[in-house]
Amino acid sequence: MDEQPGLSEQYRMASPWPIFIALGIPIAEIGIVFGIFPIAVGGLVLFSGSVAGILQEAGYVESPWRAVGALAVALVVVGVVFVVTDLNLATRGYAVITAGALLLVGAVAGELFVHDDAPAI
Repeated sequence: MDEQPGLSEQYRMASPWPIFIALGIPIAEIGIVFGIFPIAVGGLVLFSGSVAGILQEAGYVESPWRAVGALAVALVVVGVVFVVTDLNLATRGYAVITAGALLLVGAVAGELFVHDDAPAI
């Protein structure tokens, strides 16, 4: 059996990102809707990181760190809107802000410390 399926060597194997995106969305929704703080944060981090990974894999971005940073800023803005509206969404807003803050820290750390020195193929 061939280790790299496809018609020729130019085709890649299946991408792992869609399953993580498909898991991140409902996990985040369950956490946000039911007000379960760690589940909401974890689901949002999983979803956002997976979106950044698939963007890099598709060739839209060279490094996923700036995409993670942009998603982090968007999450912080949405979280602040939840907190400011004060429609019993403050706890959910804090979960979204926390996920955005964690992603922002990860994006900055990744941009500063992770260097891909592997040769391009």
